[in-house]
Amino acid sequence: MKRQIFTPEHEAFRETVRTFLAKEVLPHHEQWEKDGIVSREAWLAAGRQGLLGLAVPEEYGGGGNADFRYSAVLAEEFTRAGASGLALGLHNDIIGPYLTGLGTEEQKRRWLPGFCDGSLITAIAMTEPGAGSDLQGIRTHAEDRGDHWLLNGSKTFISNGILADLVVVVARTTPEGGAKGLSLLVVERGAAGFERGRNLDKIGQKAQDTAELFFTDVRVPKENLLGELNGAFLHLMTNLAQERMGIAVAGIAAAEHLLEITTEYVKEREAFGRPLAKLQHIRFEIAEMATECAVTRTFLDRCIADHAAGELDAVHASMAKWWATELQKRVADRCLQLHGGYGYMAEYRVAKAFTDGRIQTIYGGTTEIMKEIIGRSLLG
Repeated sequence: MKRQIFTPEHEAFRETVRTFLAKEVLPHHEQWEKDGIVSREAWLAAGRQGLLGLAVPEEYGGGGNADFRYSAVLAEEFTRAGASGLALGLHNDIIGPYLTGLGTEEQKRRWLPGFCDGSLITAIAMTEPGAGSDLQGIRTHAEDRGDHWLLNGSKTFISNGILADLVVVVARTTPEGGAKGLSLLVVERGAAGFERGRNLDKIGQKAQDTAELFFTDVRVPKENLLGELNGAFLHLMTNLAQERMGIAVAGIAAAEHLLEITTEYVKEREAFGRPLAKLQHIRFEIAEMATECAVTRTFLDRCIADHAAGELDAVHASMAKWWATELQKRVADRCLQLHGGYGYMAEYRVAKAFTDGRIQTIYGGTTEIMKEIIGRSLLG
């Protein structure tokens, strides 16, 4: 089924992304996975290629184009290439909107040029050892000390945690305020009392640095408050739909790519003297996955188009996120099974996709949280 949401300009951008991947990412990705982190040079190369700050206004060094379809192209091509290390989606689509939408003029001029040229890598720190999806459980706190905030606490599972030069920290600024007592404070590299813990050893996405962060009496300047005081909950809720769409786009792209490579594999692999593709069970498996992918792709493309037009709501973003990522998980498992013993070998694309993709139903809001959001919208 021919896709109808992309223009020739989007497809030209797709070719640019593929060229970038071939030149600047794929030759190095295996080493990055061994190192547990990507090279900062890759970020600078992404900046030179115009892949950072797509939606940032041109006056700050960005692309000046807020069309989410360009972000969707990036997510699709990076997913198909298996390039999980360079977290451009996190930088562009999750943290970028906080800086452009909430930043003061002084903050934008201070941070956005580096954000766009790759010299300033970003992270957002929400999750804590004892608080994941439940923001009310956040214990990291900041005391008002007149000309600065005194920040104390810890965060974990922070993507870009080792590389980040700028971390948007969700902290409690009103002790008894519950979810409404949280603010966004920007902590910059080199701040006294800001320390990074382990680069966490994950089962997948090995090249993507994921760290523990510790804040001990960190003096955060008052001018590093991002957005409204005690306004973090609303700010976070406003931007979650785009984060979930990015994850959903990667989910369906991964499922489609796994189906493609598995379809080719069963045509070539023989068992009992004939190709696996000649067995009815195998044909049924492929038919089922192809149908599920086609139906999901239709829904996701509608969501992409709606989001690009500013019309996607949180409920449909949640539907897209949980459905596409759960499909990705099922397809990865079934495709690995169809590869037999070879599917369990790390050198095979399906094995890497199986481990890399497992986090998709967890971060950005678990499947269970997505269902709760949808259920509340229907049942109150």
